[in-house]
Order: sequence, then structure tokens, then C-alpha cells
Amino acid sequence: MLRLFQSIFGGDEAAGRYPETLVREAIERAVDGTDPWLRGLTGYRRKLRPAVLTAIDHVVALVDGLPPPRPTTRDGYGRDPLLQAMFLSTEQMRQVLRDQLAAQKVAGGAACALLVMELEQRGTFGVDLVGDTVVRDVPQVTVSFANHRLLDPTGSEGETKRLLMRRAFDHLLSLALKRMVAVKEIREGLDNRRTLLQAKLDVLQRGNWGFDLCTPQKPVTLVDLEAQLAEIEAQLQRVGRDDQAMEVALGLLVDVLSRPQDQLWGDRATLVVDRMGIKRAVASDEAPELVLDQLHNAEGRSLVGTLVTLEGS
Repeated sequence: MLRLFQSIFGGDEAAGRYPETLVREAIERAVDGTDPWLRGLTGYRRKLRPAVLTAIDHVVALVDGLPPPRPTTRDGYGRDPLLQAMFLSTEQMRQVLRDQLAAQKVAGGAACALLVMELEQRGTFGVDLVGDTVVRDVPQVTVSFANHRLLDPTGSEGETKRLLMRRAFDHLLSLALKRMVAVKEIREGLDNRRTLLQAKLDVLQRGNWGFDLCTPQKPVTLVDLEAQLAEIEAQLQRVGRDDQAMEVALGLLVDVLSRPQDQLWGDRATLVVDRMGIKRAVASDEAPELVLDQLHNAEGRSLVGTLVTLEGS
């Protein structure tokens, strides 16, 4: 039975101080979430432990660094320029949140969640006021937010943060797994190519004659094939042979978890946006400065995220 969805964060973690049960569960979760066959390697727990501790430190700091939740009440929307930029109206905000809770079959007691969405900036031409003159076809950048989702809605901020820590840890595992799959595919492709080249080389060596393997303009010789095979062997050494596959996979997992800041990280950006969603250079009463908390991963994906309290909680 996989322990992939078993809780490993108790909600009161602090960097560097974790109960041994949590560390053991995190190690086993890392294996279950990537390749359970890693348990066949001697000392897999010992090899994973430092990397897992580093990853736990990172996800705890990442989640604890989120600002306090924003209230999604009507009054909260009216006072919060960021919510006003994220949603066209209070009604749209409430509808989106209701739909998200319904889709996730969350009971009405949910009080806190992480709201994530994609930031979209598009170049366009529009009308602008320059001094007292209305000017048309002015280059502008429109700012909007799309694909709103609620992550880990629960009855309390502490419980939501605990689940977000687990989610961030699991995201690191998914990135490691993708790397493992990619290496496996590379290895299989190289093995197939090596088998084909080896067969052609055998034919040439047995018959002591050359034949055209590509085009009449570029005949392939023994030297060519031997050079190609040598290059494939070198590539296989880098990704590991079949009998080294588990050690290579463990190494990839250790590499991802020991450098979590390169795989999943957060930062803050500022934007000045007016009430019409037009990006401006200078903040004003009509164009407040927005502070965005962003999440990025090693695959180039980025999301804007903010904790919210849900109306009716």
C-alpha cells in the first residue's frame, strides 16, 4: 500500500527540528513517490536522509514565508487592490471560490486555502489620456489573472499550511520522477541504437566488406561504426547501464531533494495596474502598486499565489 498520501507534516515544524517519525515518513514518501524499487538498494535511507532534511527545511520555509491570508468578504475585496485586480467583481470572486469548493467537494466549514492563478500580460493598443488630450493607438500592456484554483482548503490556516508543505514536498518528488523517466527513455533509446550499430558492425567485420548504410554520398566504414559505438557507450556511462539503473535513479532523487531551491522557489514582484487592468509606470490612486507572491519551478512554470480566508467561515 503506497504511503504517498499519508500525512508527514504535523503542522508545527520548524527548520532543522523534526521528529524522527516525520523524517522516516518523508524518506519512505520520497521512495513511494518515485520508484519503490529503490528499497532494494543497500543504505537507501542513509543516502536519502540529508537530502530529505534539506527538502523539508525548504518547503517549511517556503510555506511559512507566505503573507497572512486575505479575507474574501465583500469588505475585504473593497479594501484590497490585489483582489480587485485578480477578479472583475465581488460577485465573480465569490462565484469562482464557490465553484472551486464545489468541484473539490469541500464542506462549508473550509476557512483557509491557497489561491493560485496565472499572470497574463499582453501587449495591445488602446486609448489613453495624455495631459488633457485623448490619444488613440497607444501601446499598452494589459494585466489579467486566469485559471484561478484553490489549493488545500481546510478549516484552519495551520492545517492548510501543513498540507501545502506536503504538496511542495510532493512536487519535488514529481520533478525527480520526471528526470528518472527521461533518463530511462534515453537509456532505452541508446540501448536500441547500440544494438543496431553492433549488428551492422558485426556484418562488416565478418564479411570484410563495406556497404552504404546512409546515402551513396557517405558510406559508413568500420571506423565510423566503432566511433559511433564508442560515443553511445560514453553516453550510457553518463546515464547508467541497466544494472546501474537503480543507483542512477537514487542519485537523481538525492540531487533534486538536496537542491530544492533550484527546483521550486518563491519570490515577490511588483506591478502597477490601473482599474482597467492597464500596466502603468508610476503608482497613483487610480493605479496602485500590487505585490505578487510567485511560485516557480525548474520546468519554467510560474503561478501567483496568495492565502485567502473564505467567506462564511
